[in-house]
Amino acid sequence: MHGNTQFMIVMIAYVLFLMGFGIYQGKKVKSATDFSIAGRVLPGWVAALSERATAESSWCLLGLPGYVYVAGLSGTWASIGSFAGIVLSWLFIARPLRDQAAEYDAVTFSDYLSKRFGSMGTYISVFSSTAIVFFFFFYVGAQFIGGAKTFYTVFGMPINIGMLVTFCIVIPYTIYGGFGSVVYTDCVQALIMIGALVIGPIFGLWYIGQAPDVWAHSLTEVFSKMAAQGPKFNSWTGGLTGFAALTVIIGEGSWLFGFLGGLPQLSTRFMAIKDDQEVKIGRNVGILWSCGAYIGAPLIGLLGVALFGPSGLEDPEMVTPAVFLRVFHPMLAALFLTGGIAAMLSTADSLLVLSSTELAENIIFPRMKNLEALDRKKLLRYSRMTTGLVAVFALLAAFFVPSRLIHTVVGYAWAGIGSTFSVVILGALFSRHYTAQAAFATMVTGVFFTVIWNIIGYESLISARAMTFFVSLLVAVVAAVCTQPRKD
Repeated sequence: MHGNTQFMIVMIAYVLFLMGFGIYQGKKVKSATDFSIAGRVLPGWVAALSERATAESSWCLLGLPGYVYVAGLSGTWASIGSFAGIVLSWLFIARPLRDQAAEYDAVTFSDYLSKRFGSMGTYISVFSSTAIVFFFFFYVGAQFIGGAKTFYTVFGMPINIGMLVTFCIVIPYTIYGGFGSVVYTDCVQALIMIGALVIGPIFGLWYIGQAPDVWAHSLTEVFSKMAAQGPKFNSWTGGLTGFAALTVIIGEGSWLFGFLGGLPQLSTRFMAIKDDQEVKIGRNVGILWSCGAYIGAPLIGLLGVALFGPSGLEDPEMVTPAVFLRVFHPMLAALFLTGGIAAMLSTADSLLVLSSTELAENIIFPRMKNLEALDRKKLLRYSRMTTGLVAVFALLAAFFVPSRLIHTVVGYAWAGIGSTFSVVILGALFSRHYTAQAAFATMVTGVFFTVIWNIIGYESLISARAMTFFVSLLVAVVAAVCTQPRKD
């Protein structure tokens, strides 16, 4: 591939910066609480950029453009649903979740749920932490796959080797710096990512209008040529009608549900914000960033069709690096592809810190003898060791996961955790009648329903993200009614 030298220079410089900054931030970490939630003093803009970089991962820069490249207009429902969920979460969930987490002095997502539903706190804490760690093995694995696909497109590096390289990049600064290191490196990565998602499509649209050797010279021509091949690509419902069309809209729009408080890696950013004024700043930054990202990502997929045709790429999820390498000078392409790798790193590091914290704080530490006798440095060392252990298992999951499609792997974790726990968080924040028993029933139902739905193969009919949310919501309502304390 052309531009390998330029890409290597930019990538090495970026990795050295990440590691150096992680070590610098790691010197500020004095306790396991600092490692987990950065002392709950994050500025709003930092929390917002970190939350956006964490959420958008390899899915937004590789999975979503690749899906639109194949599916056409029907694939954009994922963007619409995601943006709607982000707006709702910042408007209605961020502040009350931040306030309640501070009130309960909660340092992890499961810790908040445990203290909010005190009567079954231990059961809720253990089950939620176990579920989070299990599904996040696959979620982190998807980021390793995303990094590997980028390295393959640029260097021709085998996928398995690329996953190992991505693993080696992200692990050192994550283990040492913890949450504080992660959120501040996320800010840099969020800025690179939004540059790639906004400038890339703008320049790409100009390029296809000028270049002679492209499949189509405008998006209008793309839709015109694709119409001659059938109605599917140009249809908002994938060419389907009636109930089948509705399942497409609900299924792809169901990315919305995970943003309603159910994704711990995002909710912990809300919990760590300094005060209510900073929440308002974070809201504005987060929504503005998302607007640019969710317009840009589908446009990259459509530009891929214009440049290479509908069957010009062996792997549709490599459309973003392929587009950038085609339309940009090698050095600029290297910078933006670094943004792509930044997306994977930002999510991988955040998920690793969160998973290891859930495991350490809610399962390992409470069962250690003489915990009070251990000093803060020893607990911090255990937190870092747990992070490394979780990272190794996530890498193994990436090697053995049945699908190498990021869209599929992330969607699985999104359903099991995001759709399930969004119902729990909504009940915890906004209902006085939502009992601990109802919360536990919701968790168990949502997690096992997701696994069963995927095992029996119904994902092809309607997304588990949607079905898990609706089934969990039904169980939450019924269980809340059935477990109300009797009035004497």
